[in-house]
Order: sequence, then C-alpha cells, then structure tokens
Amino acid sequence: MVPTKHATYETVIERLNALLEGENDEIAAMATTACELHHAFDSFHWTGFYRRVGEQLLKVGPYQGHHGCLSIEFGRGVCGKAAREEVTQIVEDVNKLDYHIACSSNTVSEIVVPVFDGCGQLRAVLDIDSDHPALFDDVDRRYLEAISQLITPCFPISA
Repeated sequence: MVPTKHATYETVIERLNALLEGENDEIAAMATTACELHHAFDSFHWTGFYRRVGEQLLKVGPYQGHHGCLSIEFGRGVCGKAAREEVTQIVEDVNKLDYHIACSSNTVSEIVVPVFDGCGQLRAVLDIDSDHPALFDDVDRRYLEAISQLITPCFPISA
C-alpha cells in the first residue's frame, strides 16, 4: 500500500524532529531537511533552500537535485516573489509565468515557502520543483510551512 501524502509528511516531520533535536546550525538543518524531503517524495526533482544573504538577495543553499540558480534577487522568479512577499507560492505550471526563472528546463510545478527564524526575520526560502504539473496543493503548503519552522533559530543576518 502506497502511503498517503499526509502520512509521508508526518513521517518526515517525525524524522526531522529526531534528527534536528538540539541542532542550532541552520545550514546543517537545511541540508538535513532538503535530504529528508527529497528522498521522501519521488515526484520532487529539486528540493532545497535559497538563503537570504543581503537585504534583497538569495543565494543557493543546501539542496538535492541538479544545479540550481546561484543567486536570485527578491524581484525575480517564484523564489524572489516568495521572499519579497513573505508568503508561500504555489505554481501549477511555471511555463505560464512571465517572471519564472528557468533554473531547470524540467520544472513544471513549484512550491516556495518562506523560512523565518525565531525572531520573525526571513532567513531563506524552501524551494521544491517537480516535472509533474499541478503537483502541489494546500496539503503541501501546510506541511512545508510547519517543516520550515523546524529549521532556524534567531541569528543576525550576515551581509
């Protein structure tokens, strides 16, 4: 029997809670989170983070999958929009967006979740891409937003 999406996310959260217990290094937490998510879902072909490294700039962080874009300004792409608006973005077909950045030509659907630290500051975005259309929904959003809260404590943002 194939586990449901809910069951898979519950298992990921259980594993992350155990793996990240006492961890205060956000890079280690991001790497572990990207790995757990990527290997839990066969339909995820890029799973990772873009870290906030300046006022309006994201840099690729820990990820699983093929190469990602190295830098993304807040005004560009789905990741930039999620960072700028600080709201989760769900895109059924990125090919229909004039502002999409094609880091991978295989990407069809995408979800990008802002990651905030314990002080409420945007630290990163969690970006997951799939070659399946309309893969992501409100279930993904709710679970991924919960997972994003496991990642980072309150540290000053380095410029």
